[in-house]
Amino acid sequence: MTEQLMVLPSADVTRVRLLRIPQDMSAQEAYRCVTGLIAEVEDGERADWVEGILDTLEGHGFELVDFVLGPSLD
Repeated sequence: MTEQLMVLPSADVTRVRLLRIPQDMSAQEAYRCVTGLIAEVEDGERADWVEGILDTLEGHGFELVDFVLGPSLD
């Protein structure tokens, strides 16, 4: 089975993240789950909310994947 990945985009290119979706989750389920988890962490208004989001996602089976962001195509 191939792995599914999800890009978490950001206007700040240093904050773009790539996640590996748990194998037992569909892409649509993963999108809904990540959206809900991000909303929960943002509601807390923590100063380190990005790290909080990543910790929360990892706690739900998502894995942060290292990657190299290439040059823009446009």
